[in-house]
Amino acid sequence: MPTPVPKESEIQRKWFVVDAEGQVLGRLASRIASILRGKHKPTFVPHLDVGDHVVVVNAAKVHLTGRKMRDKQYRWHSGYIGGLREVRAETMLKTHPERVIEWAVQGMLPKTRLGRAMAKKMKVYRGAAHPHQAQQPEALTLKAGGR
Repeated sequence: MPTPVPKESEIQRKWFVVDAEGQVLGRLASRIASILRGKHKPTFVPHLDVGDHVVVVNAAKVHLTGRKMRDKQYRWHSGYIGGLREVRAETMLKTHPERVIEWAVQGMLPKTRLGRAMAKKMKVYRGAAHPHQAQQPEALTLKAGGR
């Protein structure tokens, strides 16, 4: 019996709100990546984007375990000679907490056009407010841990 493949018109997308306050970064990112891919749905197929939208609030209050706050480095390159940039996780969390969660989730998604399309369905906000009330997002509760 062949695996049923949903058509684009048959895919039902929901919106979820995740509160990152007190959550461990890696565990939070893996759960979000799973929802963006659609692995929680019975219609999941790896070659289609069947996932849901995720809104992450309170990104500045995410938790890193161990000495990662001090030791973890975020690196990127501008493409020019001497263009390597390095920032510690502590500094990145103070200046751009959205990027910390975005980069963690993107690292857990496929490294293809499909993965980039899935990443666009995630919206991350520093504080508790977000402009997506019109989509009537459901609150997604994750276990707090790490402390």
